[in-house]
Amino acid sequence: MNEPKNAYPGRKPAWLKTRLPQGKEYLAVKEIVEKNQLHTICSSGRCPNIGECWGASTATFMILGNICTRSCKFCNVSTGRPLPPDPDEPAKVARSAQLMKLKHVVLTSVDRDDLPDGGASIWVQTIKELKNLLPGATIEALIPDFDGKAELVSQVASAGAEVVSHNLETVKRLTPIIRSRAKYQTSLQVLKTISIAGVTTKSGIMAGLGETPQEVLECLADMKSAGVQVVTIGQYLAPTKNHFPVVEYITPELFQYFKSEALQMGFRRVESGPLVRSSYKAENHI
Repeated sequence: MNEPKNAYPGRKPAWLKTRLPQGKEYLAVKEIVEKNQLHTICSSGRCPNIGECWGASTATFMILGNICTRSCKFCNVSTGRPLPPDPDEPAKVARSAQLMKLKHVVLTSVDRDDLPDGGASIWVQTIKELKNLLPGATIEALIPDFDGKAELVSQVASAGAEVVSHNLETVKRLTPIIRSRAKYQTSLQVLKTISIAGVTTKSGIMAGLGETPQEVLECLADMKSAGVQVVTIGQYLAPTKNHFPVVEYITPELFQYFKSEALQMGFRRVESGPLVRSSYKAENHI
């Protein structure tokens, strides 16, 4: 397949427009999240799919608080000194998932470099609480890099989630510019460790940060070598004017090109499109 044109200059194109959140299902999920004082990456990350996902009674829970110890230039989550972990959080998340009648639960977290185990123990407890209360549900765990400590990655990867994900976020060249503290090779090693645990291994990147199509293909090849089976590719959208600017809007045709190339590489599942996010249609990634 010939490579389509890469850049789309100018104002945000029509294919990136989404409807405002609405509907009783959306409001029901919102009420449960707020009542239980939970955090979701849906709201903290200003996800464009929040209306679609919450309207379908699904949400991505963000555990270990809503303050991150890192300051990545693409992320809307607050940076600072986090509060101590809430020991009741795993039970709160599980009860909320039960009230939502979820069949598939997605978990993510802020980075907790302030904790000796990076929050791994809370991760394990949350997954186990979910399995106890919702034995029929499946789980995806979108984990941080735990500073590359294989023993911590393995603890979470072996806790019972069917899918364990860690995002590379961007191509190798842009990683030092876009990500805070995280290293490209460290993330690849995290993905290898997850793969060794025998669970479905997933990763994702954003496009539109100034990468070339060839760099995207090289990144996909690195993921495949690390054992990744499921990959997501979506358009980067700057949360505010203070974040790293969008360099270009990627056309739907180029996203389709990336998907075609990734499938030819042997990935089992590929979500590639302007509005794709790492937890988009996650229930299909088992």
